[in-house]
Amino acid sequence: MAKERKQVPISLENDAIEKDFARCINCAECVRVCTDEITVQRMYDLAITKKPICINCGQCANICPTAVIHERYHYLKVDELLDNKNNKTIIFSIAPAVRAAIGEEFGQKTAENIAGKIVAALKSIGADFIFDISFGADLTVMEEAWELVSRLKNNQNLPMTTSCCPAWVKYAEIFYPELLSHLSTCKSPIAMQSSIIKTYFASKMNIAPENIIHIVIAPCTAKKSEANRKELSITQKDTDYVLTTRELSLLFKVRDIDLLSLEPKDFDSPLGSSSSAGTMFGNSGGVCEAVLRTANYFMTGNNLKENDIVFSSLRGNLDIKEADVCLGDKQIKVAVANGMKNAKILIDQLLERKCKYDFIEIMSCQGGCSGGGGQPKLTMLEINKKKNERMNVLYDEDRKNNIRFCHENQEIKNLYEDFLKCPGSNKSLELLHTKFFDKSYLLRGETHD
Repeated sequence: MAKERKQVPISLENDAIEKDFARCINCAECVRVCTDEITVQRMYDLAITKKPICINCGQCANICPTAVIHERYHYLKVDELLDNKNNKTIIFSIAPAVRAAIGEEFGQKTAENIAGKIVAALKSIGADFIFDISFGADLTVMEEAWELVSRLKNNQNLPMTTSCCPAWVKYAEIFYPELLSHLSTCKSPIAMQSSIIKTYFASKMNIAPENIIHIVIAPCTAKKSEANRKELSITQKDTDYVLTTRELSLLFKVRDIDLLSLEPKDFDSPLGSSSSAGTMFGNSGGVCEAVLRTANYFMTGNNLKENDIVFSSLRGNLDIKEADVCLGDKQIKVAVANGMKNAKILIDQLLERKCKYDFIEIMSCQGGCSGGGGQPKLTMLEINKKKNERMNVLYDEDRKNNIRFCHENQEIKNLYEDFLKCPGSNKSLELLHTKFFDKSYLLRGETHD
């Protein structure tokens, strides 16, 4: 039934993407990607649900040749806020995959890290503070590695799956609620960073949380929907706005910013430094690799040796990547599902007891956040080449960085010493962890409060 459609049904209430149906040319590319790659269209019957089901990944927007499907725009509101601050402190946080891709929107031929130019551009248009979400990724690793080690020691709720991809979280809640106890309880790096900004940073700088406007720049449309999940916010709303990489380029163009010509500037402190492990969160396999590095430290008290620090089998664009890993005296098996189609294959095998793992990374988009639904659009001819270039930018950062373990980031150490105390503390559980909900009732056409 879904394959006969020429258009993916998108609700007017969708808080991540929208569509001008009148301008659609009925090419059915959105149907193909949602059915074959994301698999959502084959997982429900619109005649029963009455409303479209969407995990907000944005891959339909990425593939749409006429751009009639696009993210729900927030950049004009942010542009207005920058001109009318009304005594508000405006903070931007930039996800690592953004720095490797936004140059494409300004004619950059080969991907490279231009984080410093993005910082300079945002400073020039009125941002007060600019932080690196790789800091939030480091923080996620600290909590997730602690959680993984705890589950391994107690042999509880294994395999543990990552929870930093909001599209995957929503997919699990709707289609695989039996797996929810296996998801890490960690918030995503963006949600963690937002909560820390509105608590720790606000207190440190003596700014009332309600006077902070936190704007996230993400490669992902699903982050727009995630920002509206009330259980992720400590204040009324921890993440106020989310702009995609494409939207940030539109903001710069509205402001006549020649991004590539700018002199780079540094991120601000105390949420601006990161390890290269946190930066790798932008790639498929990067979360798993970063967590394993710190989990090994938690298990043994020692860092991996330089020859063992790179988990090569978890890198690249294979559909499902695997590794056997020794954490102290524990031998574990880990897997990375590269994109939702492959995640479904892996999950079904897991539920049929055809495979066994201890730790699984799942990302909705092929290539991870580097191939996110809010990244610059690519033609079918260049898509694989450009995604690989973006991924290699982040891996080059890992190769060149002196700090390759999240637990060695001094700003992370300061945060724990001054505020959180330790991973898994009461304060950490309150601010950095969350819960998930069985939403399979949507498949039956039911509505719950």
